[in-house]
Amino acid sequence: MAIVEVPGLFKERKYPFIASVVFVISLFAAFLLFSSSQSSAFRSYAGVNVITQSPPQQENAGSLKNSTTSPSGDDAPETTFTWKLCEGPGMIDFIPCLDNWKAMKAYRKLERKERHCPTEPSSRCLIPLPPGYKMPIPWPKSRDMIWYDNVPHPKLVEYKKDQHWVVKSGEYLIFPGGGTQFKEGVGHYIEAIEKILPVIEWGKHTRVVLDVGCGVASFGGYLLDRDVITLSFAPKDEHDAQIQFALERGIPATLAVISTKKLTFPDNAYDMIHCARCRIRWDADGGKPLIEINRILRPGGYFVWSATPVYVKDEEHQNIWKATVALTESMCWKIVNKTSVHGTSVGVAIFQKPTTPSCYKSRQEDNPPLCDSSKHVHISWDDPLDGCLPPIPAVSTEDHSNWPLAWPERLKTKSSSLSSVEPGSATSYEEDSNHWSALVSDVYLKSLAINWSSIRNVMDMNAGYGGFAAALIDLPVWVMNVVPVNEPDTLSVVFDRGLIGTYHDWCESLSTYPRTYDLLHASFLFKKQSQRCDVVDIVVEIDRVVRPGGILIVQDSTEVMKELIPILSSLKWSSTLHQDEFLVGRKVSGALQAEGNRLK
Repeated sequence: MAIVEVPGLFKERKYPFIASVVFVISLFAAFLLFSSSQSSAFRSYAGVNVITQSPPQQENAGSLKNSTTSPSGDDAPETTFTWKLCEGPGMIDFIPCLDNWKAMKAYRKLERKERHCPTEPSSRCLIPLPPGYKMPIPWPKSRDMIWYDNVPHPKLVEYKKDQHWVVKSGEYLIFPGGGTQFKEGVGHYIEAIEKILPVIEWGKHTRVVLDVGCGVASFGGYLLDRDVITLSFAPKDEHDAQIQFALERGIPATLAVISTKKLTFPDNAYDMIHCARCRIRWDADGGKPLIEINRILRPGGYFVWSATPVYVKDEEHQNIWKATVALTESMCWKIVNKTSVHGTSVGVAIFQKPTTPSCYKSRQEDNPPLCDSSKHVHISWDDPLDGCLPPIPAVSTEDHSNWPLAWPERLKTKSSSLSSVEPGSATSYEEDSNHWSALVSDVYLKSLAINWSSIRNVMDMNAGYGGFAAALIDLPVWVMNVVPVNEPDTLSVVFDRGLIGTYHDWCESLSTYPRTYDLLHASFLFKKQSQRCDVVDIVVEIDRVVRPGGILIVQDSTEVMKELIPILSSLKWSSTLHQDEFLVGRKVSGALQAEGNRLK
């Protein structure tokens, strides 16, 4: 029996056996030498072994349900796995592409908060639980309170105690709905915005919102009551794990920063973009931060800016205001209102993006310039910020507008973006919607023994047109729809339907904290990804992201099922097979078993 260290986080290496052993031993020795000079947190990200044994007797497909081996041929050895916990300070919240300390040292402050995924081979390890971790408080109660032990970060409590972001009360963190700009509470602020501009019509005209620099995401959390789905984002550790607080509360959120790279959303996606003291200089770097907001804002959509430059009258703030307004005018935005939030001293300015390109043609200066449509990249993944304005889509001749129908009608209406996906998309979209509606109703909700009342945060790892999320719309869940970067670009269709999502490369780690999703869904994802990277690494990432007691649903080929089951089993996940088509993996419950014990 030979024991070898597995190289390659999210990278697959294939060598002849002897060369592989020599390579890996050399790599391991180099790693030990390198580790001695690095920080303890980086040094301790280690530890999975693969044990190769003589081939077992082959099992037939009927025994797949209880399989603990991964037979891939008559000459293939059984592969089993042993795991170690990641060790070192901060490992309970470790995010591989955002905590790559070695790479981060080479960048400026904001660039350090961008994704810097490891390029060198790195061993796999499992994220430990925080001491005292408990099963999360269910939705909707979780919007207002969570277990302190699940997100044990006290700094924000002290730092924002006068602004009522979050309060510690015994075992709990309480979220009273306050905020820097929410002087009378976030509910009052939301009502005030609609009174200032009634055409916003929360939950009808305005359905999909992006909250930039979101605090603890109370703005998005309270908008859920009005049928508005808000994706909140902020950089990692900007305010001591604020995004982790949001996700533990069951509020849609992700880690991101506007620095040098585009956000991972399509053009013309959001009905509204909101910034309440988000601390971004919109006119910096030639205006690229606000030009990026323009890219992802739907034509006719609104940018709501509530920050001190709007209402503080000293010279510094007024210079920022004038520079920002000059930039908005150069992009053909118009100010539709600038006023104070009723009953407070807080000011708010609301801008609107044009609905047609006519203003672009009449500008005295072509600055910012229009993007070259022949070079414009639609899948914004690891792309630098543009300093140009993307084209505004042609207006429909039927309704003289590209704005989607009011919610909820837009969920089932054919998107105007379908024409840009691929030939026949309109037909495949309708078939996809019918397929997921029937499958979720007949199988997912009735036959997979899933307690959906315990599910809140859901991710569809290969979302397509968003049919799975649309079929779940009547459940108290929200779905992050992921469109892999190597699949057809359907993400605009997802947003047109009134849903949210992101681009992602599954050969890399997600920009989210550990233990943030209750259920991950993968429909025919693994077979294609296995041609690009190691399936084991994708499963390790799933284990990092899924909460204890959480679920993975896989629909894929029999070969993929055979490969996945022993990996899940080694992680002490249970797995069952339904109709030889659907694999349901269940992560061991952290409330019942210490994380260290599941590795024994």
